[in-house]
Amino acid sequence: MAKVTAEAVVIGGGPAGLTAGIALASAGIETALVAKPPPGPDRRTTALLASTVVALDTLGVWARCRDHAAPLRILRIVDDTARLLRAPEVAFRASEIGLDAFCHNIENEFLVAALRARSNELSALIKIEDAAEALTLEDESVAVRCKRGDIVMAPLAIAADGRQSRCRAAAGIDTTGHDCGQTALTLNVGHRRPHNDTSTEFHTEAGPFTLVPLPGRRSSLVFVVARDDAPRLAALPDPVMAAEIERRSHSILGEIAVEPGRGVFPLEVVTATRLAARRVALVGEAAHVLPPIGAQGLNLGLRDAATIGELVVAAHREGRDIGESELTGRYDLMRRADVTGRTLAVDWLNRSLLSDFLPLQGVRGLGLFLMERIGPLRRAAMREGVMPIASQPRLMRGEAL
Repeated sequence: MAKVTAEAVVIGGGPAGLTAGIALASAGIETALVAKPPPGPDRRTTALLASTVVALDTLGVWARCRDHAAPLRILRIVDDTARLLRAPEVAFRASEIGLDAFCHNIENEFLVAALRARSNELSALIKIEDAAEALTLEDESVAVRCKRGDIVMAPLAIAADGRQSRCRAAAGIDTTGHDCGQTALTLNVGHRRPHNDTSTEFHTEAGPFTLVPLPGRRSSLVFVVARDDAPRLAALPDPVMAAEIERRSHSILGEIAVEPGRGVFPLEVVTATRLAARRVALVGEAAHVLPPIGAQGLNLGLRDAATIGELVVAAHREGRDIGESELTGRYDLMRRADVTGRTLAVDWLNRSLLSDFLPLQGVRGLGLFLMERIGPLRRAAMREGVMPIASQPRLMRGEAL
């Protein structure tokens, strides 16, 4: 058993945890990263928003994985319901707001590999490849006990340990939320026709059916269905699943071939009542869980990591206690509006798809109609979706910490 003392400890080795650790260590803050190695290839994908790509480039990560990512330059939204009130088809183009792409879609295994490779270069980052088993919160420090018995002491713990966060529980932070009654099936597909850097999101009565470009003639699919229908669909043989995807996508990509590796994820909306307390700051799914709509979930978590990194680096340079309640309180305040706003927007859009209430369908359709017809409104919505005005940490602006 070893005892490690660091200036900060990050618990969790997913993208949010790795980003937080890299941000701190790049600024010379001795940081311990407690995380088990990835169990195997993660074939899920993430659409990294333009501002997130800027942050990863600033941290020296993006160059390592950009060849595995595909740009999303056009976003189509198609109302594929059979309801009386249907929204018009809308196409958003990144060039309209001066961007090359809204985001870049990448398989998680390549993103995590790039983050891990960058983390290995940082002498200030101490990697402890083990699971955190318990946290003890003291007046001036946090003690993290690992499964093999090692103990890590630091003034601040950054919890990136997922939706069942032990760190969140140890800090006494509650959550609010609800089960959506839906399940997301995720998989990657090959197709005969090119996607032309276009993502198409079909809105159905059960939820969105979204195809997002990957390099070559490949795309990732997020297929949201009713909870009761998920087991049947998830068990379809590859040829039957391919035919089902081609039918539901109206053959816009031609013949479909299903690739190995399927994910099945029950959807829920969960938000921590506080994003920090008692020397523990929550990032990623330890802080918030959203349905996979509008590429908000992981990007929100990476903004968490960039924000706590910015606050900690500034406090460290001023010689202040980086786990003090003033800093964690400020982190909670800075992230609250972004998290709350994105959660409400995603949840409202999802509920509007499920609801048979005609006025709600009318509001949703009118909103898309106005964005399709009114250029300034459409451009404002695009900018806010990609680069939120109220939450632009320095890393997202391309500024080193």
